[in-house]
Amino acid sequence: MKLNLKKPLVFFDLETTGTNVASDRIVEIAFVKIMPDGSIIQRPEKRGKEHRILINPEQEIPLETSMIHGVYTEDVKDAPTFKEMAPKFFKFIHGCDLGGFNSNRFDIPLLAEEFLRAGIDFSVEDRNLIDAQVIFHMMEQRTLGAGYQFYCNKNLEGAHEALADTMATYEIFEAQVERYADTVFTDKKGVESKPIVNDMDQLHEFCQRTNNVDLLGRIVYNENKIPVFNFGKYRGQAVKDVLDRDSGYYGWMMQGDFPLYTKKVLSDIKNGKAL
Repeated sequence: MKLNLKKPLVFFDLETTGTNVASDRIVEIAFVKIMPDGSIIQRPEKRGKEHRILINPEQEIPLETSMIHGVYTEDVKDAPTFKEMAPKFFKFIHGCDLGGFNSNRFDIPLLAEEFLRAGIDFSVEDRNLIDAQVIFHMMEQRTLGAGYQFYCNKNLEGAHEALADTMATYEIFEAQVERYADTVFTDKKGVESKPIVNDMDQLHEFCQRTNNVDLLGRIVYNENKIPVFNFGKYRGQAVKDVLDRDSGYYGWMMQGDFPLYTKKVLSDIKNGKAL
């Protein structure tokens, strides 16, 4: 089926040195851009028989991690750094919605960190964030390989290779939109709806498990749409109010081991920028 897109939708997948958004780095990345007319653009460009961009993370890749995704420190020692590739990546996803598998909780936050480290002011404002894993887990409670078999009736070849996972995610998402078009979903409050529709704005809303202000939920919106802290001694309290009466807390967070995107949001709130 043809997706109802108002602007390009980029599915992407990252292979990384680990799972800590604040400290780990990208070692491989793949993009698939679906245009509103249904055409597909893959990045990187084809190199021999491979479609992949390896990234030098400027740190050792733990052996146990390499054994999962197949990218070893030796493989990336001569590869470009993310900072070197960042302008090209940023241009490719400019003006696009973003999608992936577990992307709202991992790939997008880590990508944001890498852009900010590279000096590029990346933001998710005005982007729909489509996470096929959220739809999958909410509706079926399974994994990527099982999802590919379940939705597409295919075995996933090359699992944990960035492009294979990315293309599988795209195919799963297409199948989900078609499969659940008339499926009734009951939320935790007992409210019934048919949320899986061919509309990226509505699917963005369905994919948001929490009302995050930053990407990892350190700061969230309360029921009155006011940013509040979601951790620590000021949990549930308005960020602006806390910063007004405890200026040292801002300094502690800015110097602490928090993701750069969280710090960016914190600074925006402190400086009165509308979110």
